[in-house]
Amino acid sequence: MRTEPLGIHHKELLVPRLKIIKTPLSEYTFANLYLFRKSHAYEVSVDDELFIKGRTYDGHTFIMPTRDIRTMDKDLLRHLTTDADFLFPIPEEWFPAFDSDEFDISFTEGDADYVYSVERMSTYQGRNLHKKRNLLKQFLAQHRHEARPLTNDRIEDARRILKDWMAESDMKAEDTDFGPCLEALDRYEELLLCGGIYYANDEPAGFVLGEELGENTYVLHFAKARIKFKGIYQYMFNNFAGILPPKYLYLNLEQDLDKDNLRIFKSSYVPAFMLRKARVRIIHPCLFSRA
Repeated sequence: MRTEPLGIHHKELLVPRLKIIKTPLSEYTFANLYLFRKSHAYEVSVDDELFIKGRTYDGHTFIMPTRDIRTMDKDLLRHLTTDADFLFPIPEEWFPAFDSDEFDISFTEGDADYVYSVERMSTYQGRNLHKKRNLLKQFLAQHRHEARPLTNDRIEDARRILKDWMAESDMKAEDTDFGPCLEALDRYEELLLCGGIYYANDEPAGFVLGEELGENTYVLHFAKARIKFKGIYQYMFNNFAGILPPKYLYLNLEQDLDKDNLRIFKSSYVPAFMLRKARVRIIHPCLFSRA
C-alpha cells in the first residue's frame, strides 16, 4: 500500500472519481478535502482501491472511499474497517452494502450537513424566517448595496473581508477556518470554486464561496462578512440563492462540528433537511485483520 499526505497534485486523480459518486455529502469534493487536509490529517492511500485516510473533528481515525461502496469487493470492505476506527462519511443510500450482523452504523449530530431549499432561501418566505426578512429589509434600506461575481480582480477585496472577519472574532485563527478560507481565495481558479462578493456603501462587506455538489445541490464552503453591516449575511444568502441556475434545488451549508455558535446560526435559517453521515464500524474486527 502506498500512502502519502493529500496534496494539490492529487487533484487530477480525485476530481473525476468523486464526481462519479454524485453524493450530496459535503466532503465528496476535492476542494473540501484539499482545503481541510491539515484539519483532518488527510492522506491518500492506494492499494487495490484508492481511498482517503483522515481524522474526525472529535479525534477518531476514518477511511473515506472514493467510489460507491456498493460496487466494492466485500472482503476489501471488511479489511478497510480494520485500518481505522470506522468508514466515514457514508451516505444512507450505501447502507445495503453492510450486513447488520457484521457492521455497526452510527451517527454523530455534529457531522450532519445543513441543507436548505434554494427557493425558500431566495425568498425567506414563512413565519420561521420573518426575522431574516426583516434583517434583509433593514440592510437594503440602510446601505447602498451591490452584488458581484467573485472574480480575480475582486479577490483582494475578499481577503480584506476575511481578515476583518478574523479580527472581529474572539477566537484564534487556528480554531477557525481562516487558514482554509484564505487558501481557497489564493487557489480560487485552480480549485474550480465559484462565489459572489457583496458591497455596502462602496465597501467590501462579505463573500460566499463554493461549488457544485451532485446534480442539484450547491455547497457553500465559506461565507464571511464584516459584522458592522447588520443584515449582510441575510443579504448574501438571499441574493446568492436567487441567482443560482434553476438546476440547483438545494444549498448545502455543511456541518456544525458540534459547535454551539454554528448550530444556532445554521438552524436559524430553517434547513429543509439534515443530511446525516454514517460512521460504519465492523463488529468483530479481529476476524478480518490482514495476514
